[in-house]
Amino acid sequence: MIRQLFHVAGPALRRRLAVQLAVLLGYSVLQGVAFVLVVPVLRRLLAGDTDGVWPWAGALAGVALATAVAYYAQQMLAFQVALAASHRLYHRIGDHVSALPLGWFSGEQVGRLGQLASRGVPQVRSLLAHLLQPLCTAVVTPLTVVVAMAFLDWRLALATALGAPLMYLTYRWAVSTVARADEAVDTAAAEANERVVEFVRAQSVLRSTGSGERGRALLESALREQDAAGRRQSAAMAPGRTAFIAVVHLAVAAVVVVGAVLGLGGTVGVAELVALLVLVVRFSEPVSGMAELGGSLRSARNALARIDAVLAARPLPEPARPGPPPADASLELRDVRFAYEPGARPVLDGVSLRLPDRTTTAVVGPSGSGKTTLIRVLARFWDVDEGAVLLGGTDVRDIPADALMDHFSLVFQDVYLFDASIRENVRLGRPGATDAEVEEAARLARVDEIVARLPQGWDTPVGEGGTALSGGERQRVSLARALLKDAPVMLLDEATSSLDPANEAAIQQTLDALSGRRTLVVVAHRLQTVVGADRIVVLEEGRVAETGTHAELLARGGRYAEFWRERSRAQGWRLTPEPSVPVEAAP
Repeated sequence: MIRQLFHVAGPALRRRLAVQLAVLLGYSVLQGVAFVLVVPVLRRLLAGDTDGVWPWAGALAGVALATAVAYYAQQMLAFQVALAASHRLYHRIGDHVSALPLGWFSGEQVGRLGQLASRGVPQVRSLLAHLLQPLCTAVVTPLTVVVAMAFLDWRLALATALGAPLMYLTYRWAVSTVARADEAVDTAAAEANERVVEFVRAQSVLRSTGSGERGRALLESALREQDAAGRRQSAAMAPGRTAFIAVVHLAVAAVVVVGAVLGLGGTVGVAELVALLVLVVRFSEPVSGMAELGGSLRSARNALARIDAVLAARPLPEPARPGPPPADASLELRDVRFAYEPGARPVLDGVSLRLPDRTTTAVVGPSGSGKTTLIRVLARFWDVDEGAVLLGGTDVRDIPADALMDHFSLVFQDVYLFDASIRENVRLGRPGATDAEVEEAARLARVDEIVARLPQGWDTPVGEGGTALSGGERQRVSLARALLKDAPVMLLDEATSSLDPANEAAIQQTLDALSGRRTLVVVAHRLQTVVGADRIVVLEEGRVAETGTHAELLARGGRYAEFWRERSRAQGWRLTPEPSVPVEAAP
């Protein structure tokens, strides 16, 4: 666990952690020496040697004072290192996950990441501040006592040392019996967290479909499983904890028996025997504390393992030798194949496309055809398994991540706004932008219409996730943010699919105004976006089925023409009342 703690802490904290452990080790040894000095003091007191007791009493007082100073020093160091480690870990995890491919962020991983932030890092902080000291004391102090006893009476020292392997094996058995229960608790907690978030976010769907009871049942089931896992963990802990404490007391009893035999045999004096047995009892106190620490140490060890697993996840590699800067904003896919899991069916299977600079490309196709994956592969959210993705003639893998992201603005269907004002959310696109530039980007995205009708105007807080705004309003703010960034390539993934006609029209007008000024790639279902594109790409089962302009593809009569007919019929649907049927008058 100590080795893993050094690894997780990182280079910046290793020296401070080493100093803390050195001071803690010194304190534990001093405490053991203080216990040992009780023996000569008692031996002389019981023998009536009052003059000879003073030097030993003075030594004991000096060591006790040094122990108190060492305790204070290690405790202050522990708190300082714990706070620094907590701060550093949050930054390390945040910096690392920001470089991980988007595919890493599954529902389960996000739930575990939330667990790390809310419980894992605090558990590591608690380990450094509160658990290392009793852990070190429970191991080093008894070891110091046993070594010192060997100089006082090797037979009692041997009897004491023989119990150590049995105590260690019992402790390891106790830990192993709870390991599976600990993993079940972590899994159940992550699942419960995910269900809570899902239940809150899905309220509109649950209420509109009358599925509130079902949603609540799923949440309650996850919470019950979390409670049951906790109960199973408590039940699994009891036998091991009881066995360990029993072994410690049996070891002490065995040493007492050996001491009594030696005393009755006359090989050890009564005064010396009493003093040595007092030392044996003091030996057992820190060891017994291990039983109390067991659960907390396991939790801290598991937290370290989970943090280590997150930090071990491989980010997208940075180029050792960056390639030439992109010549323009053109995009190209060369025989691209990509699957989310090794051995799984490719989501993109041999896709080859060239999207010229400053053109608009609409990507259409049935659900599951790879449209969203295509968009995200272009921005290098993942690296392709085969083939290459090029920006301006340069492989995106040869462009440093920060430089690559400078070339892209992205607008997704699911928009997240931060709990800040409208102005601050738009400015995230380019933090150094002036108010005039922010307002111009907002005007292009028609955000100024939203601002005009709000009492606080630009300073209106949008709430966590943008909940104070409607879906269409959030989408406009997101588009304004992308426009303010002023990147040469804009990628839009179904950005208008769930909007009302007014918001859709506003965003469509903005996209029309960008035509010819930027390279636009739009995953679209709406006919207006499709018709106005310079080129349409039809995906089906991860392959390019057709490409061309709207007129060319209609004339070809293939998959796109079928798509167009279906959309046209759906767009023309109307709800009309049935004609009334006259009712004959009763005779």
